[in-house]
Amino acid sequence: MTYLAAAVLGVIQGLTEFLPISSTAHLLIAEEFLGFDDPGGVFTVMIQLGAVLAVMWLYRGKIATVVSRLPVDPEARRFAAALVIAFIPAAVAGVLFADAVKTRLYDTGSGSPALGVIAIAFIVGGIVMLLVERLRPSPVVREVDHISIPRALGIGIAQAVAVIPGVSRSGATIVGGLLMRLDRAAAAEFSFFLAMPTMAGAFVHDLWEVRDHLAAERAAEIAIGFVAAFIAALVVVKPFLRYVGRSGFAPFAWYRIAAGVLILGAMWAQWL
Repeated sequence: MTYLAAAVLGVIQGLTEFLPISSTAHLLIAEEFLGFDDPGGVFTVMIQLGAVLAVMWLYRGKIATVVSRLPVDPEARRFAAALVIAFIPAAVAGVLFADAVKTRLYDTGSGSPALGVIAIAFIVGGIVMLLVERLRPSPVVREVDHISIPRALGIGIAQAVAVIPGVSRSGATIVGGLLMRLDRAAAAEFSFFLAMPTMAGAFVHDLWEVRDHLAAERAAEIAIGFVAAFIAALVVVKPFLRYVGRSGFAPFAWYRIAAGVLILGAMWAQWL
């Protein structure tokens, strides 16, 4: 049953990491329901790497092209610079505010994000997403290669808000992209690229934090969750891009609002 739970959690991680609905919140709630014990959050930290590697694999051609052409291609250098600039605000927010957020917005007993905070972030984030979908300025950027440095900085500042549990890193960057006048597909795709340095940096930081909880006897369940997260992320990324290009983000916004209300209701009924 532990291995089955690890596989289910890995699938949840892979499916939700790049959707604007907060993978951390979904993992936390799923672990509650499955009764899955994750001392120090080691399992959660390790399977996140599976999702990161999946998107890197999907975009390996683009990554190789950009890296190989950095010395000779101004467009490649601009794209790389845009990613670096967009990454900086989240890194600064993590250094400056992560401890304060954990002190105020996490349950002191479990060390996990407080469910009430997640529920409110779900609802507020869904409402913001609906408003941005309706009121956003007309898009002028339709390819990630054409994102300017100021627009990348704006998206990076939006991503920094995701230090609050339940906000969703991908949701924040997508909303930032829409406000910076990217079209839906370009905003989602830039969110994927920005996830690579952001999640890799978070992985290294979190791995160091949980180093004392690493144990060989948990290797099998971590491996199962890692592979499940990798495969699930491979499956979801491209269809998600096609879907948002056609239908937008409103269904994800309504899902967030409904999920937030359900979490509050479950807390009131003492189911969570």
